[in-house]
Amino acid sequence: MNGLHGVKSVVVIGLGMTGLSVVNYLKSLPLGLTVRVIDTRAKAPGADLLPADVELCAGEWNMDWLLGTDLVVASPGIALSTPELRKAAEQGIEIVGDIELFARAADAQVVAITGSNGKSTVTALTGEMARLGGVNVGVGGNIGHAALDLLGKGHELYVLELSSFQLETTSSLKLKAAAYLNLSEDHMDRYPGGMADYNNAKQRIFLNAELAVSNEAEPETRPFNSVETVSFGDRNAEYRLGIYQGKTWLFVEDEPVIAGDEVALVGRHNQYNCLAAMALADAAGISREGQLDAIRSFTGLEHRCQLVARSQEGVRWVNDSKATNVASTLAALDGLELDGKLYLLVGGDGKGADFSSLKPALDKLDVALYCFGVDGDQFMPLTDSSKRVETMAEAMAEIADLVKDGDMVLLSPACASFDQFANFMARGDAFAQLAKAYAGVAPRITGGLQ
Repeated sequence: MNGLHGVKSVVVIGLGMTGLSVVNYLKSLPLGLTVRVIDTRAKAPGADLLPADVELCAGEWNMDWLLGTDLVVASPGIALSTPELRKAAEQGIEIVGDIELFARAADAQVVAITGSNGKSTVTALTGEMARLGGVNVGVGGNIGHAALDLLGKGHELYVLELSSFQLETTSSLKLKAAAYLNLSEDHMDRYPGGMADYNNAKQRIFLNAELAVSNEAEPETRPFNSVETVSFGDRNAEYRLGIYQGKTWLFVEDEPVIAGDEVALVGRHNQYNCLAAMALADAAGISREGQLDAIRSFTGLEHRCQLVARSQEGVRWVNDSKATNVASTLAALDGLELDGKLYLLVGGDGKGADFSSLKPALDKLDVALYCFGVDGDQFMPLTDSSKRVETMAEAMAEIADLVKDGDMVLLSPACASFDQFANFMARGDAFAQLAKAYAGVAPRITGGLQ
């Protein structure tokens, strides 16, 4: 089954990783399809990888191709409101995305995740639960592998991260379970109707889902359609946080399943992510043992509250370099439970932000604040223990001589990195390299890092 009955010609809009996966998939089908590619960039990425019999129009729209085809496959970055695509739609030409093609060909059960934040972590964690539970799983979509590249590899389960852009062109994806994690303002340039339009795009994940997983604290994530629903969160959620034996535990219904301090991921927001992943895993039939093994061992995606080193003395070094704004740092601090002191590294290019909203969260913690970078001074008034340094490396060298059992060193800068690093990845890599050295799991470094 590929859902392309009667189709003889296809135009792919946009190249790159997704476009190439579409082309390769279409050419692999025994249909003799004519496949052409339009990419409005003068230098289309991946053009040198196209099969010899696939024509490319780069730098402009070829309206003859577009209006003379049977099917258009648009990359997620191309809005359906683009005038050229609207002309094609007005002529009755079907416009889909790569996820719709995947949906028509999927040969195993699928679970999928969307949301403004956290979807990559939940997708990767759910995939790890499946793997440790003995399931041959394919993980991709908006993370890692293009969805179409996962087909034909004997997978028993697919776990997909789906953006609102991908969902716009998807209508027949049958899901064992679908999770909508949260909604916050993003991509408003794509959605002229504002948050309502953005939410409507996200809600499409539930169109053909057997089970909806929603966020108890955000009514916007509950499905508009009539589908069985479970929630994650607190109080009345089926998958929730609660207190058991004086500590935070993760509950399923009324059963305490795993203590919060056994979760390898850092922060309360990641405990919620674990709950969402457990709901998906239960729906997919993944063993509880596999789920808990993953929760105890999965330290996160790079630069997202990622545990990069743990010393023999029990000091944890955590890389959250992806936290380039205040909201991300607040998420990392929310509900943080420590036996010792938090050494928090903040600073960089603040992009004119107001950092005062961090103060209430910091007041709840035993924290030593190290402020570095061009806007480091903006953080100094937030605590009585703030210390100004020039670089992250300078802060880490001092902290390494102070930490003891139960302490955590957390890079969650609330700033962009461009004043001292090429990007947040370079900043996170530098932190991780130094952290491993100071934790005694890598040779000591004698210079060269900022």
